[in-house]
Amino acid sequence: MEIIAAAAEGLRVPAAVDLAAIVIGALTGGLLAAREGFAVSGVLLLAVSGGLGGGLIRDVLLGDLPPVALTNVAYLPTVAVAATVTFYFSGWLSRLTGLLVALDAVTLGFFTVVGAQKAQLAGLPSASVVFIGTLTAVGGAVIRDVLLAQRADVVQPGPYNAVAALLGATLLTILSGPAGLPPLPVAAAVIVLVAALRLLSVLRGWEAPVAVDLPMRARARLRRRRRR
Repeated sequence: MEIIAAAAEGLRVPAAVDLAAIVIGALTGGLLAAREGFAVSGVLLLAVSGGLGGGLIRDVLLGDLPPVALTNVAYLPTVAVAATVTFYFSGWLSRLTGLLVALDAVTLGFFTVVGAQKAQLAGLPSASVVFIGTLTAVGGAVIRDVLLAQRADVVQPGPYNAVAALLGATLLTILSGPAGLPPLPVAAAVIVLVAALRLLSVLRGWEAPVAVDLPMRARARLRRRRRR
């Protein structure tokens, strides 16, 4: 009971922070739609997927119905306002790309924490907590890319996205599980870690690892040694 109470306390995120994360996700999705020349319905749909998509998937998988995205009176109106801003001011927002990338990195960490903590509160095992935390962070981006008819960013080599969320969710599971640390400091540490990994990967050009054929690589090294 103490663990459940601690997890519940960790989920009590200030409303302003919660809405700020949703706004950034919605702005990112809506801006992409505006750049593609989508109609107003497309801009709104991508804003919803960017701001609320991960949470919708999470709540459906956890059986928390109806999803909080539909029961919270502020969520959908907030996304609608963000979509309106991107619809009319996409050119101005494009000049703030650096700021949006930084805020998006923080949002990635925030969604990772909320998803993982909610899975913990549901009593799921550690592997499932990591999965739900990662899915909450990147689920909206996956829906967005599907709507854009392009391969999802999370499955391609490039700056850390799902990788950062996966590492963050894993750390949260360890620190708030076996380590037994208080949820709020753990949440803050994980948000900082995920955001830092995402930003550093963008700035330094780090890419998520791709599949490696170890036997082929070993044979290639052996051939090079024989030639020497």
